[in-house]
Formats: sequence, structure tokens, C-alpha cells
Amino acid sequence: MTMQLTEDRLVKDIVNEFPKTSDVFKRYRIDFCCGGNIPLLRAAVEQSADMQVLLEELNEVIQKENQKEDLKVWTESTSEEIIEHVIKQYHRPLEEELTLLSPYVTKVARVHGGGHEELLKVHELFFELKKELLEHTAKEEETVFPLLLKLEDPAVENREEMISYIQELEKEHDHAGAILKELRDITSDFAPPADACGSYRLVYKRLEDLEGQTFMHVHLENNILFPRYI
Repeated sequence: MTMQLTEDRLVKDIVNEFPKTSDVFKRYRIDFCCGGNIPLLRAAVEQSADMQVLLEELNEVIQKENQKEDLKVWTESTSEEIIEHVIKQYHRPLEEELTLLSPYVTKVARVHGGGHEELLKVHELFFELKKELLEHTAKEEETVFPLLLKLEDPAVENREEMISYIQELEKEHDHAGAILKELRDITSDFAPPADACGSYRLVYKRLEDLEGQTFMHVHLENNILFPRYI
């Protein structure tokens, strides 16, 4: 049976069921992770998007055959499977990319910052984001994820403490999202200028990829994993 989305569906629920729709939301700069608890119509209005065109693009993605496999990964997995997936597919690659990208961001800011002052702000924001994300992922792995798995046992108490941890993580997600939004704004949607060198263009492309991976990471936790415990 073919499903057609309607404008009253929540953005986060659409991505929960059909993960590849996240690519469409990303193009429209619609927040599906931290700010995804709003109807599709409101999200479209806030971004001045054509509602009919947006619906058509989303429904086209939903028709693709590979949605069934993604649906199982995102909505039918156990909490332990999701946590393992987050650590393997997001935490480890994130740590590696932040380390590898750092010298490029520094080099481009140093070499081209005089003629493109926005690069100095990009440098500042990137290293703020790097510090935030590395501390955040360490906290999840060392403290929060083990506690979540303990809560699989109904006899375990201190659920209020766990909820406070989750709320703290969600605030950190919001902060990371705000930094990424500022990076996108200051780089004009990660569009390098005509005179940008190879390293310059590389930094913008990898920052945009980092944004996409972070959004999917946050969405998986905020909208699928954490609600199981609140």
C-alpha cells in the first residue's frame, strides 16, 4: 500500500518512519532533530517553502524500495542495538573526522582569513563544536548509555536521575545544533567563493557532511532512543 504524507504529520515522525526523507528536510533547512516536533505545514511556512512541492519530494522518497530496510534499523531495533549503532556509525567516525578536519580549518583560516573574515569565525565555531561534541559523546558512552541499558530492567529505580541526564543531553544537542546553524549561515550554506582554493572548498564540503551526520545522530537519540525512557 502506498502511503502519502499529509501536512499535519510531525517532521520527526516522518524521519522516524522514512529516514531518507532527512535529505529532503536538509535541503530545505528544516530541523528534523531538535526542532522536529512540529507539523510539516508549520516547518514549511517557517522556511518559506512551497508546501505542495515539499510534499511531492517527500512522497517521492517514500516510494523508494530501500525504505523497508531503513525502517527496521530506525524503529524496530532494541535500545542496545541502537546504542551500538550510534557508537559505531556516529561516535567513532565523528571523533576521527573532527581530528582530521581540525588542521584544515586552522590552515584555511590562517591563509585566507585576511581576505575572508568569515573564516576566522568558522575557525572559532568549529573548535567550539569539536570540544562540545567530544565531551558529549564521552559522557554518553561512559555514563548515560550504560544507565539506559540498566533501565531495561523494570526493577531498577532512580529513573528520575536518568531523565535528568537525558534532558541535559538534549540541551547539549540543541547547543550543537545552534553552532551548526551559525556555521551554515556564516558560510552562505557552505558555498565557497569563486576564488576559494582546494583546501578552502574541502573544509566547506566536510563541514556540510559533518552537519548531516550530526543531525542524523541527534535525531536517532532525541526522537527514537530517549523517548523510550521518558
